[in-house]
Amino acid sequence: MWPGLLAPRTVERVLISQPRHRIAAALASAALGLALLTGCGDDVSCGLDQCTVTIARENNASVDVLGVEAKFVSADEDTVTLDVAGEQIQLTKGQQAVEAGGLTFSLSSVTQDQIQVEVSR
Repeated sequence: MWPGLLAPRTVERVLISQPRHRIAAALASAALGLALLTGCGDDVSCGLDQCTVTIARENNASVDVLGVEAKFVSADEDTVTLDVAGEQIQLTKGQQAVEAGGLTFSLSSVTQDQIQVEVSR
């Protein structure tokens, strides 16, 4: 037998220092935030976990917000019906938010041309 052939090997661990760990975490958070923001279109204005969505009051109008599709169904002066991820919800101006598709929806405004909805996680 050859000496050293069966000798145990040592494995070195490389640890990330605290400052580098914090920088890596900050970069990961920034990348996630950027991914959420890039999911917003012209009719969606997003922050980190909340968006303001504007949907035209017309048949088949829809918008993708935070990974969930919301489609306009109908509206009157104070109430809007949306199809969110296959579930129909009714939003009333000034009323409590409604949960659908893992998000919370509340009606901000209704005009003759469009509706505006606040969406949050």
